[in-house]
Amino acid sequence: MNLIEQTISQKEIYHGVVLHVVCDTVRLPNGKSAPREYCIHPGAVAVLPLCDDETVLMVRQYRHAHRRIFFEIPAGKLDDREEPPLVGAARELREETGAVAARYTYLGPLDTTPALIDERIHLYLAEGLTFESQDLDEDEFLTVERVPLLDLVRMVMRGEIADSKTQTAILKAYLYKKGGFPLK
Repeated sequence: MNLIEQTISQKEIYHGVVLHVVCDTVRLPNGKSAPREYCIHPGAVAVLPLCDDETVLMVRQYRHAHRRIFFEIPAGKLDDREEPPLVGAARELREETGAVAARYTYLGPLDTTPALIDERIHLYLAEGLTFESQDLDEDEFLTVERVPLLDLVRMVMRGEIADSKTQTAILKAYLYKKGGFPLK
């Protein structure tokens, strides 16, 4: 069966600073049409910064949509769809933690919520860290903590880390570093 939906038309619903919401009318595989509302996003990056002592630089940051503080790896939106993800990853790592990595390993993409948003987060492992100063955006407030990678794996498995990009990057980096799963 052909599962592809063909776009017939698109209507902009809202264009904000971060959110760009559209409604597509699509032709379904059975020939009927249906609406598909979703957000268009430029993409994002997330970086698991692994120090030489096997600790990870993590950030605590308030996320207003959930009205609580999240424990996450450094991450951020790409400037636009043309920005190379590795460039964005290096920028976000330095801005949020002050770290600069000598080596990056691509851990793969994460499509966050495919039914609602086209956001794709590119996940990276960063190693060979040296440190400069943080360069947070003027509306960005966070704290940086160092936590052993194995402790983070345990936290994920106990449900103590709720953020999906952070869970995915922690588990992928752990398996990769332990030789359990090659990335290519």
